[in-house]
Amino acid sequence: MAGFRTLSSGLRALQPGAFGADPSGERMARIRRSPHFRDGVFQNPGGPARTRPSGSALDFAKVFFDKDTRPRRTPKGTVPVHSTTLADIARPPATGLRLTWMGHSSVLAEIDGRRVLFDPVWGERCSPFSFAGPKRLHPVPLPLAALGPVDVVVISHDHYDHLDMPTIKALAGTDTLFAVPLGVGAHLEHWGVSGGRLRELDWHETTKIGGLGLTATPARHFCGRGLRNTQHTLWASWVVAGDEHRIYHSGDTGYFDGFKEIGAEHGPFDATMIQIGAYSDFWPDIHMTPEEGMRAHLDLQGGPEHGPMLPIHWATFNLATHPWADPGEGTLEAARAVGAAVALPRPGEPFEPAAEDVPSDPWWRGVALDPTGGRVAAQALTGAGIKTASEAAAVAQADTVSDDDRRSGKGSEDPETLPAG
Repeated sequence: MAGFRTLSSGLRALQPGAFGADPSGERMARIRRSPHFRDGVFQNPGGPARTRPSGSALDFAKVFFDKDTRPRRTPKGTVPVHSTTLADIARPPATGLRLTWMGHSSVLAEIDGRRVLFDPVWGERCSPFSFAGPKRLHPVPLPLAALGPVDVVVISHDHYDHLDMPTIKALAGTDTLFAVPLGVGAHLEHWGVSGGRLRELDWHETTKIGGLGLTATPARHFCGRGLRNTQHTLWASWVVAGDEHRIYHSGDTGYFDGFKEIGAEHGPFDATMIQIGAYSDFWPDIHMTPEEGMRAHLDLQGGPEHGPMLPIHWATFNLATHPWADPGEGTLEAARAVGAAVALPRPGEPFEPAAEDVPSDPWWRGVALDPTGGRVAAQALTGAGIKTASEAAAVAQADTVSDDDRRSGKGSEDPETLPAG
């Protein structure tokens, strides 16, 4: 048996530090007491969710490595990153709430005098290895050290594109606190964050930090960093509420009816940050399409008249088989179909949700390969499917003006109306 123990210890020693640590002790005991932990794993709302690609590995590989479609999953040029982020965030937000999307799901929220950093990923790859794995498609808008003091870092779950060891280790040397789902604290302690700086929550639990209430709310996803997925750490969406403002960050999630319950209890919100990228027919239960993301936004807000939706979880890493620009195009069309406000900032471009100049330019079009058949045809097809996904639109307004016509001033009349469905 001693030989087996030596072999086991040797294998553990070969594991990269980015794998983190499994919960144990009182943390594991608390996990077992959770009403959402059953049969040895955390359970998803709405029933079991497929966490692995459906179909055969060969079917998935054929799609993922297809030589004709693979080039469309990355930009053809340099992604335009906002150039004055540091100077912009040096000034306090006039309205008391400002969001700065740093790329993927990383967002700096300045809310009622406090600074909250969601899912910070400053690393070059979302991977346990520095030499392999999905690589950034654009640089981070500013160095982490230039960001300044952060009151609380909020983590949605422990996947590499949301929980980045190099970033956490850098933040471990600051005074910031960390709000994380149940079990995720084991990773952070393993990387040098003291237990006293952790606020580890189960769904529906709230912690107070600097006058802000942070509530972990349900999401439909999964967890895991190592060679095996034990489902022993929770995943969550988050509500952050101050004296004057409240915001919502979806983390990663499939669509489920729980968005309505979250909105009824905590909403409406001054802004929502909703995952709309890395979706696929291979894993429909754990990520949302842009249309589903808009439906979730409307559920959370109780209608389109409230604060805007900021699409997240796209443009920074190539994690699925859809074209790189599709999440942006799909979000734009879904918003038009239901008359909802949507914010479309470049990475690093701060905006105030209540301001009149919320970014709305489809900036990605300058560096994205046009879809097969042209952009107008693709938009018409997208618009035709929105009614089913949003359950809110009777008519989809399609932008039928070509880029050349727009530059020449043509087509400034009312857009053509296309029936939805």
